[in-house]
Amino acid sequence: MSVRRATHGKAAVGMVAALALALTGCGGAGKSDKPAGPTAAQSQGSTGVSPSGEGKSDAPSASQIIATVNGEAGMALTINKAARDAGGFLTIEGQLKNTGGTPYVNTAPWRGNELNASGVSVAGVTLVDKLGKKRYYVLRDTDGRCLCTTGLNIIDPGQTVPFFAQFPAPPAATTEVDFNLPTFATATVKISG
Repeated sequence: MSVRRATHGKAAVGMVAALALALTGCGGAGKSDKPAGPTAAQSQGSTGVSPSGEGKSDAPSASQIIATVNGEAGMALTINKAARDAGGFLTIEGQLKNTGGTPYVNTAPWRGNELNASGVSVAGVTLVDKLGKKRYYVLRDTDGRCLCTTGLNIIDPGQTVPFFAQFPAPPAATTEVDFNLPTFATATVKISG
């Protein structure tokens, strides 16, 4: 890490701390007009969400199935959630399962054709808004890594792995999108939120 980045990081932390202190001082003598209840951190647990999807505390319910699509060699994808998030994002969550009898090793097509820093991932997934006539690609962080499931090298027979991908949200008028992951059939997914 360069000295310049370290200095900017320390300055940003200092500014956030000063702002938090200033906002705390603006309160009404410690009284709150909000009902007492768990904080966001308490209700989500101590883990939170990382860009790689590890540590997700609010995993989709396996009982809620929005769509199921089959891929090659016994692979199946179940979509459990397609929800608009604050900030204009659409997050798709579910599970990939190898229902075949041999390890699934052909995950390379899932990362898509573009060059990316995500490695073995599902960065090649897209959404198509037929109403708006627009295709949406997985969001990237500032280093070019996808905001999606990564590290998918081999999926053993019977193994289930979590799946997620985050996209820019289509307009509010769009309530369904076509979900496309290479080697899988297309699924029409209803958006909630």
